[in-house]
Amino acid sequence: METAARIAQTLVGERLAACVQAVPGMLSTYRWQGAVRTDAEVLLLIKTTRERLQALKARLPDLHPYETPELLAVEAIDGLAPYIAWVEAETAPE
Repeated sequence: METAARIAQTLVGERLAACVQAVPGMLSTYRWQGAVRTDAEVLLLIKTTRERLQALKARLPDLHPYETPELLAVEAIDGLAPYIAWVEAETAPE
């Protein structure tokens, strides 16, 4: 959680995300370097815009302790207009 909080603070502080939600208690099972592993992780849901995604993708590896951090972009096809406007305003470069 400490690492997740640090990443969240940095991304929001640098306007790469409007909001980051940390979901603890995730159990991930995956194959890494030829072995199947299971580890506890914290899932981060990062709200940003398409315009800020490339900058976020460039910044995340510097903040994350994993050699290959997970980052998947899921497009929001619709939402409440005021919320979308807020995300856009909070991620606009200063």
